Amino acid sequence: MSDWFHELPISWMSLLVFGFTYVLTFAIHVGVAALARRGYAKSFKAVSPGMLSPLGVIFGLFVAFTAAQVWSDNDRASAAVTHEASALRTALVVAASLPAEQEAKLHDLIRAYAHETATMEWPMMAHRNASLNVTPLPIQEALQLVLSSPAINSGQQAAQREITNAIEAALDARRQRIIVSRAEVNAVKWSCLYLQAICALLAIALVHCDDRLSSLIALGLFATGTAASVLLIAAHDRPFVGQIAVTPDPLLQIISEPVTKR
Repeated sequence: MSDWFHELPISWMSLLVFGFTYVLTFAIHVGVAALARRGYAKSFKAVSPGMLSPLGVIFGLFVAFTAAQVWSDNDRASAAVTHEASALRTALVVAASLPAEQEAKLHDLIRAYAHETATMEWPMMAHRNASLNVTPLPIQEALQLVLSSPAINSGQQAAQREITNAIEAALDARRQRIIVSRAEVNAVKWSCLYLQAICALLAIALVHCDDRLSSLIALGLFATGTAASVLLIAAHDRPFVGQIAVTPDPLLQIISEPVTKR
């Protein structure tokens, strides 16, 4: 689906999904009823009600497989952000073993990286424009600072190794969240999902073509379930877009944390 759709508030998104599904369902109902009045009712009634069960099961499997991808992407996105923030916080804690000037410089660089990520890179991920080819300058300078600083004793050597490992872990988590930001349910999956729903709705309308009220009730129930499933998947489809997107709050907490003075 398009970026503008994922950026809509949940209320507008639900209105579009339910509205489209109900209009489609009503069109199927009206079309089948019109054909039934023209003499096709006997043929429609020959359609076995036993078809409804396998069609519904297949639709449920489509929803389950699509939702599994979406939940996995969201879990990976949340885990990457949390891991990145945790690694940066580890670097800040271990930096206390460095000389005061280096510690202050490292704190400034990590906070600058967190601020740049939250304010600049997050909107780019929302539009799938974030690049893996460019490493943010503050985190580069932080890594260079740690690697180029002379270690006076074994404690500082161990601290430099820990900080280097933490920064590398943060960069790896950054790569993971950028990769996940490009994930989405593609057009083929959406098309197959709705095509299966249309088949099930059409079968319901054919089976109940002789009773318009029962047809409307059955179609309305299935259409509501279809729209709810589609809305749930669409709302979580892009992990870094929309009202319930993964936020940079764990990284912003690093900026807001007070600097411990010696």
